[in-house]
Amino acid sequence: MIVFILACLISFIPYILLFLWLRNLRKDAGEEGTAYQKLCGKSLLRGILAPLPVILLSAISYIVIRLTGVHLSHPLLYEALYTFIVLALMEEIVKYLLFRRALKKTDYSYSWLDVTVLMSIVGIGFGLCEAVIYAIGASIPVVLIRGITVPHAGYGFIVGYFYGKSVKTGRASYKWAGFLLAWFLHGLYDFSLSSEFVALNEFVMLISLLLAVLDIVLVILLIVFARKARKQEKYTQPLRD
Repeated sequence: MIVFILACLISFIPYILLFLWLRNLRKDAGEEGTAYQKLCGKSLLRGILAPLPVILLSAISYIVIRLTGVHLSHPLLYEALYTFIVLALMEEIVKYLLFRRALKKTDYSYSWLDVTVLMSIVGIGFGLCEAVIYAIGASIPVVLIRGITVPHAGYGFIVGYFYGKSVKTGRASYKWAGFLLAWFLHGLYDFSLSSEFVALNEFVMLISLLLAVLDIVLVILLIVFARKARKQEKYTQPLRD
C-alpha cells in the first residue's frame, strides 16, 4: 500500500512541475505577467473540475451507443466506439469548451503562445484529476506511465497551438484540424489499451508503447515551443485588441 501511494505521488510530479514552469513563463512581465499567472491558475482549476461534465456526457453517449445494439454484434467495433466517443471525444469536447469559456471570461489580451499554454494547462488539470481516479484499482506501472507521459498536456498543446494559428491566420480549419488530431491520438491510445484490441495480436502492444512515446514527444515539443515562442513577436502579439 505504501509503495502504491508513493507511486501515485510520484506520478503527480510531472504534471505539477510542467504547470509551474508554464505559469512562470511571464513572471517578469509586471502586471501583465500577474494577469497571465491568474489565468493559468483558473485554467488549471477548470481542468480539475472537467471530469464532472465529462461523466455526464460520457454517460449519455454510452447509453446512445448501447441502444444501437452494436455491442451484441461486434465487440471490437463496440470497443472502438466506446473509447473514441464515450471516452476520448467527450473529454476533448469538455476541455475545449472550458478553454474557450476561460478566454471569453477574461480581459487579458492573450497571444498565440498564451492560448497554447492555457489549453495545455486545462489538460494538465484534467490529467491530475484523472490520475487520482485511475489510481483506484490501477497497477503501479500504469500509474507511473500515466504520470511520466502527461498525455492530456500533449493533447492540449495540439488543440491550443492550432487554435492560436487559426485566430492568427483567420482560417477556422486550423481549429478543426487541431481538435480532430488531438481526438484521434487520444482515442487511438485508449483503444490500443483495450482488452479487445490487445487480443488481436501480441505485437499490437507496440502501438500503445509508440503512442506513449508520442505523448512524451508532444510535451517536449510544448516546452520547446514555449521557450522559443516567448522570444518571437509573432507568437506574443495579442490575438485581439
